Order: sequence, then C-alpha cells, then structure tokens
Amino acid sequence: MSEKNALVCAYLIDGKGGGEALDWAAIGAWKPEQGLLWVHLDSTINAAQSWLQEKSGLDTLTCDSLLDRETRPRNIKTDDGLLVILRGVNCNPGSDPDDMVAIRMLLTEQRIISMRFRIVRAIQDIRHNIEAGKGPCSAADFLVMAAERIADRMGDVVAELDDNVGALEDSVLTADSQELRSQLAHLRRTSISLRRYIAPQRDVLARLIIDRIGWLADDARSHLREVVERTARFVDDIDSARERAAVTQEELNNRLSEQMNKAMYLLSIVAAIFLPLGLLTGLLGINVGGIPGAEYKWAFVVVTAILLLIGIGLIFWFKKIRWL
Repeated sequence: MSEKNALVCAYLIDGKGGGEALDWAAIGAWKPEQGLLWVHLDSTINAAQSWLQEKSGLDTLTCDSLLDRETRPRNIKTDDGLLVILRGVNCNPGSDPDDMVAIRMLLTEQRIISMRFRIVRAIQDIRHNIEAGKGPCSAADFLVMAAERIADRMGDVVAELDDNVGALEDSVLTADSQELRSQLAHLRRTSISLRRYIAPQRDVLARLIIDRIGWLADDARSHLREVVERTARFVDDIDSARERAAVTQEELNNRLSEQMNKAMYLLSIVAAIFLPLGLLTGLLGINVGGIPGAEYKWAFVVVTAILLLIGIGLIFWFKKIRWL
C-alpha cells in the first residue's frame, strides 16, 4: 500500500468550522503557527506506521499506544500531548454493533493525530462537517465532537437492545422455546460485550473533565459532562436489559420445567393405571396348565371386561384422591 492509502485525511483547521485538505507534502511542511493540524491515518498500512514512528516526532511509547490493536478506553497525559482512546459501536455493513471499533487520538493545542484499524463513523462525521464548514474549531471541539458522535450511535444500539429484550419478554409464553433461548443468549452476550467497553469509557470521559488540561475550555468540559451522563445512562440501560433478559430466561426455564413436569405427571398416571392391568394380563399369558377359563369360550370377553372395570375404577380413585 502507498502513503496515499495510509493517509485517510488531513486538514488544516481554520478555527471557524472549516478546514483545508492537506497531502503528505503539506503535512511535512506544516508549522504550529499555521493553525490546528488534524492527521487521520489507517493503522493497517505500513506507511502510516512508518510515518508515525519516524516522522511524527512522537515518543516510542506514544506510538506503540496509538498502534495497539487490542485496547480498552483510556486517557493518558504524556509529554507528546493527551492520548485518548475511545470505543464506538461498529456501524460498518455486515458487522455486529457489539464488535466495537476503537479510535486512537493524540491531541495537543496545535495538532491532532488519530489512528484507525477499522472505519469509525464518528470520525467520518467530523470530516464531513469540516468540509461543510460545521466542524470543530479547536482540539477541544474535536474531542467533544468525537465523543458526542460516538455517544449518538451508541444510544441507537442501546435503545434497540432494550426494545429487543422487551419484545422477547412479551413473547416468552408464545414463542418457540429453542428459538427464544438462542435469542436471549445472543442479547445477553451483546449486553456483556457492550458494557465491557462503555463502562470504562464513561470513566475515561469523566476523568477528562477533572484533569488539568489547559486547552480544554470550560464549555468543552460542560459538553463532555453531558456525554458522560448519557454514557452513564447507557450503562444503566445495558445493565437493566441484561437483568431483564436473565429474568426472561428464568421464566422460560420455569415454563419448560413446568411442561416437562406435566408430561412426566401424565406418564406416571398412565403407568399407574396400566401397571395392575399389565400384571393381570401377564399372569394370564403364561404358558402353563391350569389357567382359569382356558376352555371357556367367553373367557376373553370376561377378562377384557374385568380389565376395563379395573381401569375405570383406578381413574375414579385417582380423581378422588386428586391425582387427576
């Protein structure tokens, strides 16, 4: 892959919501006094990794953090700037939302470097907003906008999860048990996967509010506080959905257990009725001499009638003792 493929986009942000698209040459010639620079790279391409490690001027540990494939939400103040790693739901076609994508950002007052392994729709939104003149005006605005766009898409997924759990709660008495069990298991796995990243992301954003970051203005902190509250509600909703799914699972198990007990009860009653009848027919069916009525032509009819009377008598007796 070429350097052109490694550079997803780069803008010189004008501080008014717009920005000028840059290429590699312009990035190399950029000076802090020109304005805020945003460089967004594709981490899967070697050229992006090489530029980050050799030309960005960042510390090795910072580069390793930006290139780390498996990472959880966190923020770290380094000599190079503020390192922020956030997770968003996977909105790419054919992907599960709970297979969350990560956006890795290093922010200073003059420069933003962001890395991706998979497409992050929140970053695409920022790019489109810059082209429309409605993008961030500063690094603080960029951070707030990224967090808000991630939370927006996260809210849709959490709301859908809650709706799906509600639909399963309503159908627990009518739906096919096997299908319902698989759906419940999928929802519970989804909720666990979402919470794994959303809960620490809430803490990361909350920590950004209280950290002493000079370029993070009070209005940006206020917007981040709103995102923290929304994220906290998402965590509560996920916990609620998971608990409701567990209760629905218990109801389903109770229903299946009740059906099994009822079937076993009926089989037990049938066995209790036919056990004495089977004993009598077994005795009369042995091949030895002296069987009563062996020479009597109406013997079969009499024995059958006696067996019917015994069966009817057992049924009445079971009803009397409330077994039926």
